[in-house]
Amino acid sequence: MFRKLLLGLTVIAFAGAGAALVGAGAALAQQSGIKRTPLQKVDFPAGYNTVTAIAEVPAGGASGRHSHPGAETGYVLEGELELVIDGKPPLKLKAGDSYQIPEGAVHDAKTSGDKPLKVLGVYVVKAGEPLAKPAP
Repeated sequence: MFRKLLLGLTVIAFAGAGAALVGAGAALAQQSGIKRTPLQKVDFPAGYNTVTAIAEVPAGGASGRHSHPGAETGYVLEGELELVIDGKPPLKLKAGDSYQIPEGAVHDAKTSGDKPLKVLGVYVVKAGEPLAKPAP
């Protein structure tokens, strides 16, 4: 199972332009230059997958607008970002801050300052659906 996940993520990482912090076994276009490292995938709770990953965005980069078929929560390990969730004021986050994004909310994470961003993300998404979907 982990090999399939790793293979899927490798394919996704080279897919091209688009948006997402991490992909789990589904084709999803992504902006080049963003490094994603899957740490764990658990088929839990029933009907959902919980995916833990590290996302690294270079200085001046962004994840791109996207949504998830489930909740996302995360912790900023390094750097600073502006988290833009549609319908809410932008959030300025720095190392040591955490965040939550509701299911289906369209959002983007943009690095702030001249340092890269490193985030530990946890996604609880509906089983059988892609981890993230690009948004206009």
